Amino acid sequence: MNMNSYPPPSDRDRQTKQPAAKGKRTHQVSQTTPKPHPRLARSPRAATAMEVKPHTARALVGRLRAAAAACDAAAAVAAIRLASKDDPEIRAPLADAGAVPLLAAQLAGPSAAAGVDAAAALLNISISAREQLASAPGLLDALTAALRTDAAHHAAATVHSLLCAEAHRATIGARRPLLAALVALLRARPSTRATKDALKALFGVALYPPNRATLVSLGAVQALFALVMTDGRHGIVEDATAVVAQVAGCAECLEAFRWVSGVRILLDLVEPGGAETERARENAAAALLNLVVAGGEPAVAEVLAVGGAEETVRELAEDSAASPRGKAKAEALLRALEGAARKREHRLADFLNGLVQSDPYISSPASASAVDARLVEG
Repeated sequence: MNMNSYPPPSDRDRQTKQPAAKGKRTHQVSQTTPKPHPRLARSPRAATAMEVKPHTARALVGRLRAAAAACDAAAAVAAIRLASKDDPEIRAPLADAGAVPLLAAQLAGPSAAAGVDAAAALLNISISAREQLASAPGLLDALTAALRTDAAHHAAATVHSLLCAEAHRATIGARRPLLAALVALLRARPSTRATKDALKALFGVALYPPNRATLVSLGAVQALFALVMTDGRHGIVEDATAVVAQVAGCAECLEAFRWVSGVRILLDLVEPGGAETERARENAAAALLNLVVAGGEPAVAEVLAVGGAEETVRELAEDSAASPRGKAKAEALLRALEGAARKREHRLADFLNGLVQSDPYISSPASASAVDARLVEG
């Protein structure tokens, strides 16, 4: 029996209009009655309907609590998953009734099926009751464990859901084992759902700047570029380059980029036809720009060291078919590269001027002529 279904209204609840007899004019008395005050308008039937959701939630959670005590929670967890999927209005009542810690306990339980259902239920509940999940003791540890099981894609999606709230990014970013488990998912056996959910979660983590250095230290840069270079699944390169663009916004990533030839790979994506989609091309330009902004002169030098870097970026900036976002990133990057080149030329000119002023044989044409004369004479 579906506990979320409601019986259809009975015949006595339906109002039917009786047609007036033909040929007979009748005087109808208005049946309109004044509307009661809003506080008095709630009937016992309406009050009962308002209690259905919390009552159903308490019943489901009570069933799970009893089943967990008997070590046979699979059916109860599946019922909560179904209810949270089919009825968005029951998600918050489920959290209020205490479902979150009970579901979290099933993530690393003996039943793999119950773990998957529990992770899916937590994901559904997080959409409507994010704060209750974030404040549940032990939830992040349970999700970390679930990231290494068959429930990985649901667990990663739940982490991403929590990260949608800016206030949780620092807390989750401080959980190094959780971040390591997300990065490990990028290297795990191919699973499009798990990989995409892990990338979305890592993107949310990287939106908080202090988390970026942690991701670099966990090998996220190498794992991301491995996906960019070898993974042909739909949307993976787009999502991977989006995370790269965020992680590039820290000075610590420059050395990691050097290890994987990241700058050259990104410039290849910026070239016309280098990326499979326009979004991936935009993300590559954004990653280079963030790298230059965060890394300063060493990062600029790294980009300029790649042959034709300025021309490649200029092509995107002047590409009429490119998106406004992609062109804007390329224009900003081009200004940074050209400004660094001009600065470098000025420094060279200053160095030469100083050399001329300090060396009499260079600074004095007469001295130079005299040296030439002596050389001829000799």
